[in-house]
Amino acid sequence: MSIKLSFHKADSDLTGQSKWWGFPDMPDNLDYPEITVNDDGDQYEDPLTFICQIRCEDIAPFDKENLLPHEGMLYFFAAMDYYLGDIDTLAYPGMGDWETPYYKVLYSPTCENLHTHKILYDDGTPACRPAEAISFEKTEPCDDDTKLLGFPYFDEIRELFPEHISLLQIDENDDWNLRFIDCGMLCFLMTPDDLKNRRWSQVKCYLHSF
Repeated sequence: MSIKLSFHKADSDLTGQSKWWGFPDMPDNLDYPEITVNDDGDQYEDPLTFICQIRCEDIAPFDKENLLPHEGMLYFFAAMDYYLGDIDTLAYPGMGDWETPYYKVLYSPTCENLHTHKILYDDGTPACRPAEAISFEKTEPCDDDTKLLGFPYFDEIRELFPEHISLLQIDENDDWNLRFIDCGMLCFLMTPDDLKNRRWSQVKCYLHSF
């Protein structure tokens, strides 16, 4: 069983709620993840793209096997700007297995005392897409949706990582101008044992495309 994610224009404040894009709401003990970028000999820290935060109580009714936490907040970040149309970005991971600086999964056991971490351009405008609300529903384990749990849609990924399940699978989306080369998907992967023991540092990230 997998949990399909659907997205909706926000008609209310999504602070502390499950949301896609926007800014993350995190406790003080979690730092916004960054990647070191080299630009013609100059180095600087570039924030990873905030993908989503999942309020775990929202998915508890669909997680019958109790694979995920059922309280707290789960956060996903990755270097996705290129795939959202920013062809000038220097943090550009390609096809295959991404190195760990290019992505991050964080978890907070509580949804209390969260603070919004805003990333702004020099002119003060938000450096992100507008936040969208998320709804959840049950779907099949290998569906080609943007989804939590189950297994990757692509046979090639399942064959490369036979002991892993899909923590989060991200499909292309016209509304966001999100393209993974050519009909691709980005998959965050974990072994069931690592997921059971909440070893978020052991998450793998793999991009596959036709």
